[in-house]
Amino acid sequence: MLTQLAIRDYAIVECLDLEFTGGMTAITGETGAGKSILLGALGLCLGERADSASVRHGCERADVSARFEIAELPAAQSWLEARELPVDDCLLRRVVTAAGRSKAWINGQPATIADLKALGECLVEIHGQHAHQALLREETHQRLLDDVAGQRAAVAELTDTFHRWQTSRRRLKQLTTSGDETEARRQLLHYQVEELDQLALAEDELSSLEQEQAELAHAEETLHDAQFAAECCDHDEGSALALLTRATGRLDALPPQARERLAEPLGMLEEARIQIEEAARELHRFVDTTELDPERLAWVEARLADVHRIARKHHVMPDELEAHHRRLREELDGLEGSDQQVEALRAEVESLRDSWRSQAQRVGEARRQAAGRFAKAVQEQLGLLAMDKARFEVDVSERETPQAEGMERVSFLISANPGQPPRPLARVASGGELSRISLAIQVVAAQHSTIPSLVFDEVDVGVSGATAEIVGRLLRRLGDGGQVMTVTHLPQVAAQAHQHLHIAKQAREEATHTEMALLDEAGRVSELARMLGGVKLSDRTLAHAREMLDAGQLSAHH
Repeated sequence: MLTQLAIRDYAIVECLDLEFTGGMTAITGETGAGKSILLGALGLCLGERADSASVRHGCERADVSARFEIAELPAAQSWLEARELPVDDCLLRRVVTAAGRSKAWINGQPATIADLKALGECLVEIHGQHAHQALLREETHQRLLDDVAGQRAAVAELTDTFHRWQTSRRRLKQLTTSGDETEARRQLLHYQVEELDQLALAEDELSSLEQEQAELAHAEETLHDAQFAAECCDHDEGSALALLTRATGRLDALPPQARERLAEPLGMLEEARIQIEEAARELHRFVDTTELDPERLAWVEARLADVHRIARKHHVMPDELEAHHRRLREELDGLEGSDQQVEALRAEVESLRDSWRSQAQRVGEARRQAAGRFAKAVQEQLGLLAMDKARFEVDVSERETPQAEGMERVSFLISANPGQPPRPLARVASGGELSRISLAIQVVAAQHSTIPSLVFDEVDVGVSGATAEIVGRLLRRLGDGGQVMTVTHLPQVAAQAHQHLHIAKQAREEATHTEMALLDEAGRVSELARMLGGVKLSDRTLAHAREMLDAGQLSAHH
């Protein structure tokens, strides 16, 4: 359940830290005081849309966070574990800048808005004051019946199976209806791959051929230059070796004292002579072992010409030809196996279809069994809400074509007056009746919800008097088993709450702020008196408020 809500610079709230407990919390305040701010801040943490208007005037950003206790929420724990997030705590945070940009975190880790929405669905269920408008749509009827039937997870699995079934059907259709095109492509690939197979270009062969071609093409010039270099080293009187020999001989003939002083250059000359002798031997060996091979050169150049020709034909660079050959081979192998693929896909389609039908049959049976229970429970709530003459039914009929959620069409029918046949809500109920019918349906649905935190935003619009007191008792009863927060204008409802949160707008220093606080007993009496009698609180109004609070708390214990 929700345990803490922290709001910074959101709307007209500067700084607010609220703590919540289980049970029913009534949220009240004058019109325009900012009750919607509390739900808006909570909605941001649950992934609702944000814009720059959320930021308090003159501030750079709005920062809201909500902390939840999830020890008894396995769905939320599993969601966090699947994303390797801590499960001993659940903190959702949202920051909106004045430029309208938004960031989100879950347990301190960056998250997407979709993540907030997905996790939020495991934490809080919001029943808005316009929920009766959603009740005019059949998809809402089916969702509520599935909740009562305990089929939400089964319907999600059914929907997933349906989508996989349809995806496989589309793939099978594409394969079976494009046979001529596939055959033409297969024949082209056969020709192209056979041509490349005959070329048989090995990996890195192109670079080796280019290197060998360069060597063979310049072999004669290389051989001539090597012969010249060898002769420069050791050939006749003018060679380097002969000159070095003459130099060292002249120096060796010097007196001993002079030779000592020239010992270092003599050593260097000797080393040079040895190096030149070695170089001369290597050059002569190269000249003696190198042969011109014009036939090999012709073959290499022809091979390179074939590679470049086929590369141009396939519209690729020569160095891309080997990879291109591999891709064409893989595509051809895929098409060669298309017959087997079609059979496998056909079997997959049949398996998914049978699986969907089996799942749909179980879901449909659960819906039909739950329809009577749901209608009876709503009927009882309508009796409490002064509509005991009305008759509510849940009609479950079969569709002509399969849908993702099953074969059933679910419709809520109502007969507001005796003697009239039940008809769809949109065609029968008046505005006031629809509000009470909506409340009855939501109360029944909430009793079957697996989500511990329920928010009711002015769902009591259109009721008053004794009926309003009954509404308060219904919400209180829901709060006994979990956490219920209800925004209300009715003192009869607020008097039933376990705790009472008051919201007020204050103007100071030319700025408007919203303040929120949990009321003590005296504060609750004053707020109930304001809701009963307006701004001026008489002793009679205060006494009435005290009596209403005592009666509300007393009746809640019986």
